[in-house]
Amino acid sequence: MLPSLPDHALTELGRTGGSPETLALLARDQDTRRLLVLRAVLDGATASPACSPGARQRLREDWALLEEAEAARTGPRGRAPSTAGPSGPAVRTGLLQPLLGSWAQRVLHTLEAADGDPRGQRDLAAGLDHFGAVTAAIAARAGTPFAVRLTAHAGTLVLPSVGALHTDDPGPTPVDTVCRGGRLTLRRPGAADVVVHLEDGVGAWSGSRAWTSAYALPGLLPGTGPVPLDDLDPYRTVHGGPHYYGLSGPVTLDDAARKHWLQAWTGTATALRLGGEGRLTEAAALLRCLVPLAAPPGQSPDGRSHGACSATRPEAFGAVLSSTPPNATAFATTLVHELQHAKLAVLGMMVTLHHSDGRARYFAPWRPEPRPYEGLLQGAYAHLALADYFQRRALGEADAARRDEAWGRFAGYHAKVTAALPALVGSDDLTPRGRQFVEVMVDTHERMAAITVPRAHVVRAREYVRAARRLWVQRHAVDVRRSRE
Repeated sequence: MLPSLPDHALTELGRTGGSPETLALLARDQDTRRLLVLRAVLDGATASPACSPGARQRLREDWALLEEAEAARTGPRGRAPSTAGPSGPAVRTGLLQPLLGSWAQRVLHTLEAADGDPRGQRDLAAGLDHFGAVTAAIAARAGTPFAVRLTAHAGTLVLPSVGALHTDDPGPTPVDTVCRGGRLTLRRPGAADVVVHLEDGVGAWSGSRAWTSAYALPGLLPGTGPVPLDDLDPYRTVHGGPHYYGLSGPVTLDDAARKHWLQAWTGTATALRLGGEGRLTEAAALLRCLVPLAAPPGQSPDGRSHGACSATRPEAFGAVLSSTPPNATAFATTLVHELQHAKLAVLGMMVTLHHSDGRARYFAPWRPEPRPYEGLLQGAYAHLALADYFQRRALGEADAARRDEAWGRFAGYHAKVTAALPALVGSDDLTPRGRQFVEVMVDTHERMAAITVPRAHVVRAREYVRAARRLWVQRHAVDVRRSRE
């Protein structure tokens, strides 16, 4: 059963915060939905005419391997699959990894479109083959011995949380995989065996150049698990390329790039804490995976890209996609921003906040084009959290230059939210709980405004919003009027 959201949790979230109990509630909702979606994939593939008898049999065998791995840790073997599938601690971590949600969404979409479509059937076959690799990785982590045949596609076989085997064949390539005693042996036609030694947490080492180990960053807090930096999973970005404004594509990291990520990550916990202990607690509770992206298009005169981009995906709860962070403060800012999107996406699944028709007609000073109501709400919520973060940094900063910089960032974010709130509050599309949520946002915004800010920053921020609004009206006022007619 999906959990319900009490009013006090809605209020906490409206303030852009969340107690450990509220954050755990969001995670529990998403975990339950994930298990239900995975069961829907199993049932859909079993019933789909686009799924071959061999593929259906293989999927049942994969599911049975999960059951075996679970039973080895929790009790007797031979149980029938539960309604939602295996869910105990031995298997749960693997099934709840964020990017498996992206895989499930893609497969469900492919199941709907694959019947009679050769390309769709190939995509479906590749998707179901990937689930075999997922189950093998989970069973290996659980210490369950097995011998299975996996399939590499596009020259790579990815075992999530373990690593990737690179082949020379771009087509489907069978890979016989044996797991014994914490060691994987990968055998493919015409090539030497690759022996992989599992490591605790994330990653596995091998002496073969055909193998790339999965990589992870240390936990944000003492005692917390590592955070995967996943540059291998084939489902880490949207199928067909980025579908987000200003978002670049995925990137595979070399050793130097991984070290750069680690360097920025090492100071991120401290940078988060400077904006309030709750920001660090929130990140430690919700962040499950980082997906590196290439720098966005566009270069400075020196020929180097200085831009940045980041995103979350509702179907991949716990994952943050980001280009390489320049430093810890920028990394912390990205996490604060993106985790608000993640929280609000979950809240929108648990509670109906509005009944907007989705037409893009609202001014948002952080985007050049009109936004739909949901987009305006998402942006205002993330900017409100960033205003809170930088105000707390400014109030606690002893160094005058850094304090002044933090006040400038606060003023900019706060002014942008000021411009968005009237449209949010004035909408007739809000539900009662949606109005409660937005009114808490307003109250939070007003409380921030009660603290004195250096006037020069306030003036610059307000003038920026005015200029953005004038330009927006020149470009879009006619189109917006037409959309309302």
